[in-house]
Amino acid sequence: MKYALLIYTNEIADAQASDEEKAETYKGYDTFGKEAKDQIVAGEALVPTSSATTVRVRDGQSLVTDGPFAETKEQLGGYYIVDCANLDEAIALAAKIPGAKDGSIEVRPVMVFE
Repeated sequence: MKYALLIYTNEIADAQASDEEKAETYKGYDTFGKEAKDQIVAGEALVPTSSATTVRVRDGQSLVTDGPFAETKEQLGGYYIVDCANLDEAIALAAKIPGAKDGSIEVRPVMVFE
């Protein structure tokens, strides 16, 4: 079954990290990617929410707003789509993502349409 592992971190704290801390984080993601390569279907990092554009349609009209959907303590910074046998395996994999140390990883099953 496929799961989305959504990586939430505090992008302000991430931006304030030292070069050494950033390098260690990148190294952790590289290691995770190599260890989980057989389960990772896709994954991408996202640029900060300051570059986001939010689109809503109300009464047939598109409303476009600069910025993220909501102001939150943690922001969606990236994701993996993984193929795991079950939820327990997906949770165990999510716990290995470096972002789980300071942020959170949301694990959600990917809907399958017939």
